[in-house]
Order: sequence, then structure tokens, then C-alpha cells
Amino acid sequence: MLGGAGHVGLPLALAFADSGIRVGIFDLAVDKLDRLSKGELPFRESGAAELLERGRSSGRLEFSAHPEMIRRTSSVLVVVGTPIDEFLNPSFGVFSALIQQIGPHLRQGTLLVLRSTVFPGTTAFVGKELAERGTDVHTVFCPERIAEGYALEEFNTFPEIIGADSDAAADRAEALFQRIASKTIRTTTKEAELMKLFTNAWRYMKFAIANQFFMVAHTAGVDYDRVLRAIREDYPRAMDLPSPGFAAGPCLLKDTMQLAAFSAAHIPLGHSAMQINEGLPGFVVSAMEQRFGSLRGRSVGILGMAFKAESDDTRASLSYKLRRLLMWSGADVLCTDPYVRDDGRLVPLERVLAESEVLVIGVPHRIYRGLKLPADRLVDIWGTSGRIAL
Repeated sequence: MLGGAGHVGLPLALAFADSGIRVGIFDLAVDKLDRLSKGELPFRESGAAELLERGRSSGRLEFSAHPEMIRRTSSVLVVVGTPIDEFLNPSFGVFSALIQQIGPHLRQGTLLVLRSTVFPGTTAFVGKELAERGTDVHTVFCPERIAEGYALEEFNTFPEIIGADSDAAADRAEALFQRIASKTIRTTTKEAELMKLFTNAWRYMKFAIANQFFMVAHTAGVDYDRVLRAIREDYPRAMDLPSPGFAAGPCLLKDTMQLAAFSAAHIPLGHSAMQINEGLPGFVVSAMEQRFGSLRGRSVGILGMAFKAESDDTRASLSYKLRRLLMWSGADVLCTDPYVRDDGRLVPLERVLAESEVLVIGVPHRIYRGLKLPADRLVDIWGTSGRIAL
């Protein structure tokens, strides 16, 4: 499994190993491989520790930073990052490099499964490029659909999408994923690629409208906490309206921009969602200055620096953007998180609570729900403390 030591690849590797398959984890992150070989998880993932220990003790897990491992298998799963460039367009370099790296090691007829979210047409492109280099493979796209941190709980919960352009490729991929999934759904590769982008763009836009409503209400001097409670109470049509909060992480913005780049219509809703979600930290800082006056020289504490609750992953976390904006406003910023390891910038919770004049909940970790935080100096756009307050 390529990229098998990451947030998406590792849970998948552990699940397959636990189903009885021998799994080789190939990753260039040698430090993660070293930790895994010792039985240590490189990040938080519910239930993963037990599966890692079973995989190691049974001999069904093997770790390597060398692509020669690929020569020993007829099924290869690719889980690599698919970034966007500085212009918010898809970056294809990762797959060109991938073909160069693994092409010489692939067997003829290998089942090649792309797992990471990709620009539509990428699966067919990879298969075609390999064929032109003399390696015929069955290339399919089977996107991950899990919530980071809870992957092992969700593999058997949601259907597995099998994106394939031939029955032979679909049959092989389906047989593989039926070992860990309760149901499979067949599509073409491009249908599966769009399905994944649509899903993440839809979530990103939902969060954006929630944040837009919050900003509209606050600007009008209306208590949004009361508005949201009135909207939701005993009214099922509006129960899916999210609470406001930082919509971040490595996927939602990136995949929305990939969809915008693919579409001739450019989905202006996606770009608007980006402006709203990425603009929320700035809105919060401006509102804090209106409420508390100048922040220059004042001590502000941020509780939570991961990109979502109960996670140690800080990729694209808007709490760090909030931190920068507060520093630019002149505030002395103290940050804490129960899961994130960032020794240079984080301090213990007790110090943040004791030294901060203003407290901001950056991530709604469960640990913060039980704290008795002073309402007169608390900023909580999530409602973690019991009510939304800005």
C-alpha cells in the first residue's frame, strides 16, 4: 500500500490485515514506519492500536520505504496527497512522479486502486500512461469516505464505491473490498471521481452557509444562538443546518477547488464558500475588537489547534490562521491543545486559563465542554460551552 502510513492509508492497511490479508505498507515517511514497526501509532485513530498489535504479532504487516516491495503483490492501493497549487488548481505532478516511481515495479495485470481524491479523469490517465510504458494494469478508483479518527468504525458502515471502466477491474476491486465493507456500489471511474468531489464540496458549502448565517445575525446585533435553536427545535427540515465553526482540514477546500477547476461553469458557489469559511477567523478577530476594544498588549488564549474535534491533525487548521491574525492585531497569544504536539507554540491548558484575558475556543474538543469558562471574556462560535458567543 503506497502512502500506507498516513491518516487514510494506515487505517485501511490495518483493516485489510485484520481481515487476514498480508499487507505491505510502503511510505517515504521513514519516521512513521519506524514508529509503526515498534507498535507505536504516529497519530490518533480510534481502535488502531489493537489492530496494529495484532497485525505485527501475526506477521501480516510489513513496512518498507523501498518501492521494490511492490513487485511481490498483484494488488496495489495508492493513498497519496493530492494538493492544489498556489493558484487553487489541481497539481498533477504527484501522479507523474507516482508513475515514474512505481511503474518499473508493477507486475503485468496488477490491480491498481487509487484511494485519494483526484481530479476527474486522473484514474484513466494513470492507466493509460502505464500502458504506454508497457505495463497493463487494472486501474480503479475507490475513494475513501471515512471521518479521520473513526475510519475503523466506518469501513463496515458505509458502502464502498468501486469506480471501474471494465467488468474485470470492477470484479477484482469488489472482491478485495468486500473483505472490509458490507456493501459495494459500482460506477465508472469518472463517476466515482465526481462523486467524491461532490460529497466534499457539498459539506464545505453547508458549513459556509452556516457561517454566513452566523455572520449576518451577529452583524445585525441578533443572538444567533437563539436563532439557531428556534430554527432547529421540532422542525426536521432544518435539523441538518450545521452550527457555525471553522471549516478546515486537508480535504474540503482542496476538493472544492478541484471541482471548480474541472467545471466549465467554475461553480461560483464553491469560491464563495471558500471566501466565507476562510474569512471567518478575520470576522472573529474584528468582532472581538468591537467587543473588547483594542487587543494590542492583551493576552488571548486559544483552546484547540487541530483542524477538528478529537484530532491531533493540524493540516490547514484555521486556529493557526486565527492565531496569526490575533498576533497581527497586537495580542499576546497563548495556544493549547490536548492532542496536538507542537512544543514550540503550545502551552498547558492551565497556563492558558490562568493568564488569558480573553479565551477563544478554536476547536470543540470534548474536554472543553466541562470547563467553567467566564462568559464575559469567552468567544465560542461553536457553542461548546452551551451557547454560541462572540
